[in-house]
Amino acid sequence: MTGRTDAVAVGARLCVTDRHVADGDQQGQDSGTDMYQTLNTGIGWLARVIALLGGAVLITLIVMTCLSITGRALIPLGLGPVPGDFELVEAGVAFSIFSFMPWCQYNRGHARVDLFQATFGLFVNRVIDLIADLIMFGASYLIAWRLYLGTMDKYSYHETTFILQFEIWMAYAASLLGAFTFVIVSGFCVLRSARAFLANPTELHT
Repeated sequence: MTGRTDAVAVGARLCVTDRHVADGDQQGQDSGTDMYQTLNTGIGWLARVIALLGGAVLITLIVMTCLSITGRALIPLGLGPVPGDFELVEAGVAFSIFSFMPWCQYNRGHARVDLFQATFGLFVNRVIDLIADLIMFGASYLIAWRLYLGTMDKYSYHETTFILQFEIWMAYAASLLGAFTFVIVSGFCVLRSARAFLANPTELHT
């Protein structure tokens, strides 16, 4: 009778231990999920803010261009174009383009050919997404690296524009903000694709 009681007690302790281990694993998974969701929210917020900033610059350039064209048409009335309008457009459009790239990458908005993708299984599609994000991360890093070197080169020579006489490295540095953000977002997209690929491996072959 005593032996049976001891066996029951040992079994109960093992059940409690297993329950604690399972609870600990679940808490670890929940903690990892919460951390990923926080990172996802932060990266999405960063990409959105940079894109909105680029959009604001682009709208400003559109208004400025309209005013410049109107002023050029009304030169007989004493008006004129905005001085250095094309220089401002060059610098502003470059910044806007780099500002939109992180948001486009975050939302998988790049042009893609998916003619045969629907015929592939989930496993192949997840592999394609991961490879595409890895390639985009490499491309974003290469672009940011070369743009940084170009910025430092322009800064060392203090080259200026012809009309407004502002230093060209400033325009490069503004674009560099979007380029660095593009690298950060692309790195997160690699993590997102890898996480999706490893989330439910049994479902990938169904």
